[in-house]
Amino acid sequence: MRQKAGLEQMYRRRPGRQTLFRPGTCRVPAVPVPAGRGMRHSGVVLSPFEVVEPRGAESPVLVEVPHAGVHMDPESLSWTIAPARSIGRDADLYVDALFQDAPAEGATLLFSRMSRLVIDLNRSEADCDGEAVEGGGRALYPRGLIWRVTTDGEPILISRLPRREVERRLDRFYRPYHRTLSAILARKRERFGFAILLCAHSMPSQSRRGHAEGAVGRADIVGRADIVPGTRGRTTAASAVIDVVDQHARACGFTVRHDDPYKGGFSTAHYGQPHRAVHAVQIEIARRLYMDEQSLAMDGQGFTAVRDFGRTLVARLTSAELLGQLRSNPLDAREI
Repeated sequence: MRQKAGLEQMYRRRPGRQTLFRPGTCRVPAVPVPAGRGMRHSGVVLSPFEVVEPRGAESPVLVEVPHAGVHMDPESLSWTIAPARSIGRDADLYVDALFQDAPAEGATLLFSRMSRLVIDLNRSEADCDGEAVEGGGRALYPRGLIWRVTTDGEPILISRLPRREVERRLDRFYRPYHRTLSAILARKRERFGFAILLCAHSMPSQSRRGHAEGAVGRADIVGRADIVPGTRGRTTAASAVIDVVDQHARACGFTVRHDDPYKGGFSTAHYGQPHRAVHAVQIEIARRLYMDEQSLAMDGQGFTAVRDFGRTLVARLTSAELLGQLRSNPLDAREI
């Protein structure tokens, strides 16, 4: 996969209007991918995810956006009976665009084009519900690696997926994504001595029937905060990293509540190992801040404010003060 050196081709501006990358569209230039790995549209092969490398000096930060995409390949569509609106309602719409400025601040940006209804990149390979996948586990969790129920309670699958279809999705979408994510983190840790992973997501402003993971938290009783950092009880990153996210969100005027209702998914738990020099923080952004949650339309003024928050947050995570704090602590140099 050829990685991009910048965002110039992705976000071109025209006089009198603002052109933004929209998840699921083909604004991103096509990139060469191995045979059988890409998605073909009118003879053009697109990769299922994109890597945008820093413009200028690189930093230890990687921003990953696994759920903003809305694309479904034909094979996956053949198994899908969910209403079309669910593809949008269960996506973290526009989050890739909210963090489009990350490479200008020295970070690498990784985002998926695929709908999470194809395969959820923020779940473990072993997280298979027996009602969704033939030979899956006994624990019934309808939104694991393969979702079988939308957060609105609508069925997704025409029937249980055969194992061959799950393996196809793993080989085509999931495993290449995580190999790339792991390689970027390893590269950054080798270069800087540590890496910082910001797992960027959005959340409905109010709990829906199936959206909360596990027990309903206090946030779903009294109302969700604007920003929810997820660090599994402050275990996936050094305190200095977590505190930067918290303090910056509050300084921007947002309300903050840690780990409630989201503590951090697979990427945060799997890669976030501060004792091995990888710090991971999941950040959930309330959708009311930047979009209409019924029509799914972007709120231009809100979007601009949250985009600025995303840019300045990445800048804070690459600040000399924070990086100096992390360098001053001895870190385990074992492989990720």
